Amino acid sequence: MSAAGVLSTPPHKVRARKTGDQIAQLEAQIYAVLATDHPQSVRHVFYRMTDPRLPVFVEKSDQGYKQIQHRMTEMRRAGTLPYDWITDATRRGHFTYTFSSGADFIRAYAGLYRADLWEYADEYVEVWCESRSIAGVIEADCRDLAVSLFPAGGFSSLTLAYSSAMGINDATDNGRKAAHVIYIGDYDPAGVLIDLSIEKELRQHLHSAVDLSFHRIAITEAQIEQYDLPTKPRKAGDKRSTHIKSTVEAEAMPARIMRKLLRDSVEVFLPDGAIEIAKVAEESERDGLRALAARMTAGEGRA
Repeated sequence: MSAAGVLSTPPHKVRARKTGDQIAQLEAQIYAVLATDHPQSVRHVFYRMTDPRLPVFVEKSDQGYKQIQHRMTEMRRAGTLPYDWITDATRRGHFTYTFSSGADFIRAYAGLYRADLWEYADEYVEVWCESRSIAGVIEADCRDLAVSLFPAGGFSSLTLAYSSAMGINDATDNGRKAAHVIYIGDYDPAGVLIDLSIEKELRQHLHSAVDLSFHRIAITEAQIEQYDLPTKPRKAGDKRSTHIKSTVEAEAMPARIMRKLLRDSVEVFLPDGAIEIAKVAEESERDGLRALAARMTAGEGRA
């Protein structure tokens, strides 16, 4: 399904009252963005739909966000947009898993076995991001790269920063030469201060010998022009970070670019071939666990 071609009229904003053709075009654009790259958050898709070069676009406002949120809800309920193409890290269920036997437990979790990618790494790496919305988009990559992910939710809680600092202390106490924090956050008067606040809080709890580096990989001023990211004027009256003239939320960066920036920033600290070696080791261990479960099941049958 293509995002273009439904309308032949010039690009224009979708307003409160939409024609059938406008709705069809907007849904085609939403589908195309997600078919190319998923999962994404609603806010990520919203920012893609504010591009005035699209045949149909929405304004950068709460009303525009609600329009995209509503259309995506309708598409999912109609079966035209897969539910798992959308991520929502702000709401999660809590489950209790039970098993019929030890063999059943081993069989269920054998596929989750992970080899230690960082066993021979010289440095420790973890990822922080400003919001749970961003966390939902990069969570799978963090899991794949076996790095901890901390969604700050704005200016971080003292408890979250303390928990991270204890992990960094443990890693460096156990042989890591240095620690690195990879950060993704908004480029706005508050956003450019949040990572500085997180770093300051972390350093208050780190051992004096810890060599910590903090890396903001998005959003930066240079990236706004590089990736042609949509901007908004700064809020009138905000006295913070007066050098910020236009603001960009992290979700404005296309998800695939954000994921690549993250992976490139983390993988540089991994030993050569670590991912490939770990995948081979994982399959071997998983096969062994499945074989153990099969033997246990056979033994239960003889009992």
